Amino acid sequence: MSDVQTIDVLRRNNVTVTGDLTGPTIMLAHGFGCSQETWGLVAPQFARDHRVILFDHVGAGRSDASFYDRGKYDSLDGYATDVIEILEALDASDVVFVGHSVSSMIGVLAANRAPERFRALVLVGPSPRYTNAAGYHGGFEQRDIDALLDSLDANYLGWARELAPVIMGRPDLPELGQRLTDSFCSVDPDIARHFARVTFLSDNRADLPLVRVPTLVLQCQADAIAPDEVGAFVHAAIPGSSFRMLEATGHVPILSAADEVVREIRGFLA
Repeated sequence: MSDVQTIDVLRRNNVTVTGDLTGPTIMLAHGFGCSQETWGLVAPQFARDHRVILFDHVGAGRSDASFYDRGKYDSLDGYATDVIEILEALDASDVVFVGHSVSSMIGVLAANRAPERFRALVLVGPSPRYTNAAGYHGGFEQRDIDALLDSLDANYLGWARELAPVIMGRPDLPELGQRLTDSFCSVDPDIARHFARVTFLSDNRADLPLVRVPTLVLQCQADAIAPDEVGAFVHAAIPGSSFRMLEATGHVPILSAADEVVREIRGFLA
């Protein structure tokens, strides 16, 4: 990769590198409607002894939205390509990839394509398919997903304000729901609508048995997006994976229970 290409990759995804630059590398990937700022309670806890890579998916945070190509990002493979290119640009290998929500499957795709770059995967609230199918419980009927996407198309900001607190799953801490709402509302609505369709209509179940790096699945209780059955499915489908049921509730434990998430990751890596 040329110097110009490296600069383009790092600018495109607003890549930041912090922490102990001589330590092992951990990459933190945010979920739908979020940005690298979502890791604000997690990243500092690894920075003391890890090189921490943070980035924004194209269209989120402070990424360069001029790089957004609907053809490239019409599947999660486009985002997996970005992950691999970021690691190539930083000459990073033996990386622990921590993916929240949809980024869990992005990490699976990236690790399957370039396993030499990855030491391990940590999947926080993963779902390989959101809709139910024969012999599979994803948590939603197709009509539910269709209604969700129609609502998003009709009024994205209204959708974000209504759904973000539900996704957070902590009615006792409304400030967290508001923080997620603010994050959702900061994303370009057109890009968010497209990313939502790609996310909620994806099916990556067949990719799970292909994973060949150590994997930890972190499941929250009362997760409205990825219910218990989904976490169990992911764990069973990935050979040799580890599974931990968190005490945290909701879908965004990296905000609501950061210390618990960090503790489980460190225990897995020990």
